[in-house]
Amino acid sequence: MDSSNLKCLISREEIDSAVKRLAADIKQDFHDKNPLVIGILKGSFVFLADLVRDLDFPHEIEFVRLSSYGSGSTTAGQLTMIHDLHVSIEGRHVLVVEDIVDTGNSVAFLMKYLSEKNPASLKLCALTDKPSRRQVDVKIDYRGFIVPNLFLVGYGLDFDEKYRNLPDICTLQEIGEEE
Repeated sequence: MDSSNLKCLISREEIDSAVKRLAADIKQDFHDKNPLVIGILKGSFVFLADLVRDLDFPHEIEFVRLSSYGSGSTTAGQLTMIHDLHVSIEGRHVLVVEDIVDTGNSVAFLMKYLSEKNPASLKLCALTDKPSRRQVDVKIDYRGFIVPNLFLVGYGLDFDEKYRNLPDICTLQEIGEEE
């Protein structure tokens, strides 16, 4: 894995601080509700693992995985659930955890899907938010960072399944791209 084309945007220390801040905010709202925490695979798994370790109250964890159909790096806008929940969320307090909200299409699809299952409450926690690319309005209840319109990798974010293991969030610089 060539790291010469990476530039650190958010350090592991900044991430750790944001995770602790988000966990403190989430505790205020969910400490007595035994929420179901739903991670969106694959990107959210690193963030979710760190976040739930800071949630010192009863909660359960589930995962979902979405897929969009399209060619190459573009989406045709059709989303489907390829890994669904294995528990009922009716009457439950639900917290969705996402690594990045970009266009908003995937998160909006999932939040609508989950809201139709009648949870007691439904909130969204996103580590990073890229509002400059938003196509669909999405309410983010707990936000770690607002990020510029750059391609990000690390801390669960990937490029072609690579770089998820980086402890920092980095920009992926193209060959010949100005810094």
